[in-house]
Amino acid sequence: MMKLNMMRGSPALSRRRLLGSMALGSAALASAPLTGLRAQAGTAAELEPITGGAIPIGRAERAERLKRAQALMADNDIGAILIEPGASLVYFSGVRWWRSERLTAAIIPASGDPVIVTPFFERPSVAESLGIDADIRVWQEDESPTRLVAQVLTERGLADSRIGIEETVRFFASDGLAQALPKAPLVSAAPVVRGCRMRKTHAEIALMQTANDVTLAAYRHVYPRIELGMTPAQIGAMMDDSTRALGGRDPWSLILLGEASAYPHGSGKPQRVERGGIVLMDCGCSVEDYQSDISRTFVFGADPTAEQTRVWNEVARGQQVALAAAQLGAPAGSVDDAVRAYYESLGYGPRYELPGLSHRTGHGIGMEGHEPVNLVHGEATPLAPGMCFSNEPGLYAPGQFGVRLEDCFHMTETGPQFFTTPPPSIDRPFG
Repeated sequence: MMKLNMMRGSPALSRRRLLGSMALGSAALASAPLTGLRAQAGTAAELEPITGGAIPIGRAERAERLKRAQALMADNDIGAILIEPGASLVYFSGVRWWRSERLTAAIIPASGDPVIVTPFFERPSVAESLGIDADIRVWQEDESPTRLVAQVLTERGLADSRIGIEETVRFFASDGLAQALPKAPLVSAAPVVRGCRMRKTHAEIALMQTANDVTLAAYRHVYPRIELGMTPAQIGAMMDDSTRALGGRDPWSLILLGEASAYPHGSGKPQRVERGGIVLMDCGCSVEDYQSDISRTFVFGADPTAEQTRVWNEVARGQQVALAAAQLGAPAGSVDDAVRAYYESLGYGPRYELPGLSHRTGHGIGMEGHEPVNLVHGEATPLAPGMCFSNEPGLYAPGQFGVRLEDCFHMTETGPQFFTTPPPSIDRPFG
């Protein structure tokens, strides 16, 4: 049993922030010791894309999404929803844009075609990726975009209807609309947006499967090429290059070595691959907008110790406990409860205390690496076909090491199904 008090101190960096700092580290490789990296340079050239069969989401599927959204709006007495650029805008409209001080947004009414509001000079660019039947309305630099949104809603007879605001819309946009349309109650659009996005179709599941296939193939390519003395940045660069060569986009890699593996999102201390040391890799990519997220933990260059093996086996069992608990109709939080009960029976915890499992058992995944809902205590959302989650119960002992295994699964009509098969043992991390 790992025997250490729970680590206390400042909150850990978020995964995205940490990955951003790691990207900067990768840029500094030219000045870092390159043990092993030169010998492996160009190995990704051996790989060929495996994404040729991936079918992007098309107009017909987006039309079905809009029908589903409009039905949910009727069910929840919402006259329209407002969405800013991001995954939800791509999901419903195909429009690929970014957020700035100049508002671009979609208005999806409970009946009729959507409207895209955007700056006048951006109209041609925004129209390029539009994947639905929609009107595009423009505003000039000296005009208020939220007043234009209010005008569109008024024209549709929705000036005093409940307007759903997608949960990531920025305050200036919702506040501006509230002032421009004071009789329209602004409410959460989560019942509509989550109601659509949380339950993936067969087309979405297929793209997620391809993304997972890419990440696992990249792992298998990189694993035998890891060498003594390599840094996280060097391993991450190999992983990202391999992922791109296999057809994955926007690859990301979180590599934790030795003691750093005990901190789920890493440590800023220098790290190198050591013989007999833990290597924890958490990596993913996207294929046609859909994400993968897979973690593996193994020991480099030596037989694992009895302690490393025991902890690894407990985590592997934790994954199976989670999968068994993920049954149709069960509250999402009950999956986390089942894993935590198992770990507590082994002497870890209690609850989120360390040593033990200090984070939720899993998160929703789809177009975004993390999306609602989570496999965490208290989450009452019932599991339903099409929902997708990570399954990543870890065990962490600050000052020593940690183990995390992560495979994503989706809910089918008969229960949960993994996208990737969990590894059989600590010395066979990729089967």
